[in-house]
Amino acid sequence: MKRLHVNVGVKDITRSVEFYSRLFAAEPTVLKDDYAKWMLEEPRVNFAISRRCGEVGINHLGIQAETEDELGEVYSRLEQAGGSILDEGETTCCYARSTKRWISDPQGVSWETFLTHGDSATYGHDLQSGPMK
Repeated sequence: MKRLHVNVGVKDITRSVEFYSRLFAAEPTVLKDDYAKWMLEEPRVNFAISRRCGEVGINHLGIQAETEDELGEVYSRLEQAGGSILDEGETTCCYARSTKRWISDPQGVSWETFLTHGDSATYGHDLQSGPMK
């Protein structure tokens, strides 16, 4: 079952973790000095915050697949949606190893589509979010 992904840039990670932990009535599943993630079941969402985004506010949205078949289905939808697709392939980002592609909607909102293969001890690289050219 796929999961909605939301990534929000924050200034103060400590205060933001406290706020969202209370809002979601749950502690983060990943907590670092610059990043936190909640894998919520109700609503089914991968909600992440980071001091690494550069700007405060919604950084990007996404669809997280849980199987290779789901990822193929999501990738097919990207092709049908039209626009430029950035294929990152196998990558490390946000303390996780993933396979991912990006696309932007007509307004320039970045959408990440990905399948996570496991954790990483390092954050990995930052992909500059923004419209895919």
